[in-house]
Amino acid sequence: MNLFGLFQVSGSALTAERVRAEVVTSNLANAETTRTPEGGPYRRRMVVFEGRQATPFRLLLAGSTAAAAGQEGVRVRDVVEDPAPAERRYQPGHPDADAAGFVDYPAINPVEEMVDLMGASRSYELNASAVQAAKQMIQQSLLILK
Repeated sequence: MNLFGLFQVSGSALTAERVRAEVVTSNLANAETTRTPEGGPYRRRMVVFEGRQATPFRLLLAGSTAAAAGQEGVRVRDVVEDPAPAERRYQPGHPDADAAGFVDYPAINPVEEMVDLMGASRSYELNASAVQAAKQMIQQSLLILK
């Protein structure tokens, strides 16, 4: 991989991690939401990543047809809802309580969400550092050519 390919790979990872951080913050913001327009409590969302394949033209430019050389970064394939059941709490005075007095709350663990947010933040920082390092290497190469 050349230095310019690093920009594409790290750039795609920056975009994917930004989406991941947005989804996690949405989960945290809705941790106590018991009523949504769809009905029922908010459902925790999770981001699914997948490797992005190079086009045959890009492989030809790179001088490779190997499948392993065809990885061009990462992309968000989907944002899915967590299938975990809602957490039931006994609160008979709550406006969303059922006949038995139970309220369905989202199955969101704030500690898990914060760890996920820290992971997204660290991944973002590492990819930003990789872009900065590649930029400095290109600048140094240009100075050597002078």
